[in-house]
Amino acid sequence: MWGICSRTMVKIGMAKPCGLIKPCNLVKPVSVTRVSGRYLTHQKGLPSLPVPPLQQTCERYISALEPIVEVDELKHTKELVDEFQKAGGVGERLQRGLEKRARNTENWLSEWWVQVAYLDYRLPVVVHSSPGLVLPRMNFSDKQGQISETLPVEYMGAKSLCMNQYYEVLSSCRVPGLKRDSVVNHTKRSTPPKHITVVHNFQFYVLEVYNNDGTPLTADEFCVQLERICSSSPQTDMEPVGILTTQHRDSWGKAYVTLTQDKTNKESVSAIQRSIFTLCLDGAMPHVPEETYRSCAAVQMLHGGGSQWNSGNRWFDKTLQFIIGEDGTCGANYEHAPAEGPPIVALIDHVVEYTRKPEMTPSPMVPLAMPQKLHFNITPEIKKDIEKAKHAMNILAQDLDMTVMVFGHFGKNVPKTHKMSPDAFIQMALQLAYYRMYQCCCATYESASLRMFRLGRTDTIRSASSASATFVKAFDNPSKQNTEKVDLLVKAINAHRSYTTMAISGQAIDRHLLGLKMVAVEENLSIPDIYTDTTYAKALHYKLSTSQVPSKTDCVMCFGPVVPDGYGVCYNPMNDHINFAVSSFNTCKDTNAAHLAQAVDRALLDMKTLLEQSPRAKL
Repeated sequence: MWGICSRTMVKIGMAKPCGLIKPCNLVKPVSVTRVSGRYLTHQKGLPSLPVPPLQQTCERYISALEPIVEVDELKHTKELVDEFQKAGGVGERLQRGLEKRARNTENWLSEWWVQVAYLDYRLPVVVHSSPGLVLPRMNFSDKQGQISETLPVEYMGAKSLCMNQYYEVLSSCRVPGLKRDSVVNHTKRSTPPKHITVVHNFQFYVLEVYNNDGTPLTADEFCVQLERICSSSPQTDMEPVGILTTQHRDSWGKAYVTLTQDKTNKESVSAIQRSIFTLCLDGAMPHVPEETYRSCAAVQMLHGGGSQWNSGNRWFDKTLQFIIGEDGTCGANYEHAPAEGPPIVALIDHVVEYTRKPEMTPSPMVPLAMPQKLHFNITPEIKKDIEKAKHAMNILAQDLDMTVMVFGHFGKNVPKTHKMSPDAFIQMALQLAYYRMYQCCCATYESASLRMFRLGRTDTIRSASSASATFVKAFDNPSKQNTEKVDLLVKAINAHRSYTTMAISGQAIDRHLLGLKMVAVEENLSIPDIYTDTTYAKALHYKLSTSQVPSKTDCVMCFGPVVPDGYGVCYNPMNDHINFAVSSFNTCKDTNAAHLAQAVDRALLDMKTLLEQSPRAKL
């Protein structure tokens, strides 16, 4: 998603921000209403995102570099940082500019973040940006089985969280531009949309989900409408217009202009963009062994398997796409600009729970209007764009290596037994697994939620620390006693917890450094040397991009690596098992998703054994 040097995002300090470091406590349900059509009543009571002290960030930046750069590199960087933060220097000027912005905006980061991290980002959203979500397989295997706004405020501990992202998810869509994209949200209109988009066999339909009296369709009515769509959209040689949304954003921006010059095409695209969400009814995938089913399902959720399968049965610009395969494969894909993973997962949890309840509303005997098919006029130029998109999508699909692993030996129960943070425990296992494979530590990204602040998104938890490096280097050293190894594990976990607390409190370093750089850009100042330093590039080259996305549902989110020679790792710790999705690129000969998954499995077991064998494990 954000490869170093060639990819803009890592240059400004970005990695996949779809996670939350611990589950929200859904307590104290409070009815939420809109204020001025956008903000929730409790939003004004949330604090603003702080601007950390300059010296604090500079000191913590140097500390973060220690486990991942050489001594001579670090010495040079210290000199640059000292120059940057000295009294009366450029750092102080940028800090004052950032503090002024913080006083005059709801959130000094959020607008920049969406712009630089997403809308300016030009690689395809598929794999590189949009995460997929794999739900448990459903127990149907045919077409019949396939078709068969008030929220509680969330809390992290005692602190309420920003709920704005929930209202950015529905009826919203990314719109390609020639150099920068935009996001439109139609829930803010005076008459919000009342339809969803259904796509089947590459054909798009508008399905009204509310009756004339404002009541939603019942499940029976919904099934009738889906059956109508499926029967009127047989497999044909129709061009998969949706494949265009998989393109490089510059290419899609140009193709979008061409596509929407036609009035019919423009109306069809608008209907998709305005819809509440998209429902993708996929064809069955080839049968695979049960042990590889989850990995294949993850690929379906992430990119659809290529043009010959379901990649054209999508509109990847749509913020939320529910995906249901004829073979029982189901899940979702979401476009990342409007929201992070936790609100999406919370919504999915609600949907799964809702579907398990019997419907009490009787089905009214009212005639239903036929779902409206969306038509596209395909010119030779558009057909050429579609063929280019197919070719590029197939290359990307073949390049992605995805392994979904269910670690079944234990879950978050074991770390809790030893009074350790499950997230920190898993992160240290990732550090140990990577060190065993490569004999070095690497820059590691874990996303931290900033939703305790108004319009908060994410910051970075840097999981590779001096404490974690000491721990992983000692773990397989036969000269070290188990008690010492446990001490080092405890220190590494405490260091991770400390950084986590710092990050969710708005005191981490990465977004602050980004903000200072953005002030320089906006004030037309020379970019300070610390940003052109090779060490800064190394600090942002996240070979491990990780995210914990906990869910009540036994699911797992997945995403691609953020650098060409790295891994994407998402995990959902359940009580007695942990779901992992590990990705890498086949074009990099040094990475292998299955090998890292196996190394994580071994690391978790070895750490558990260490704790059980040490007397300190009982303390």
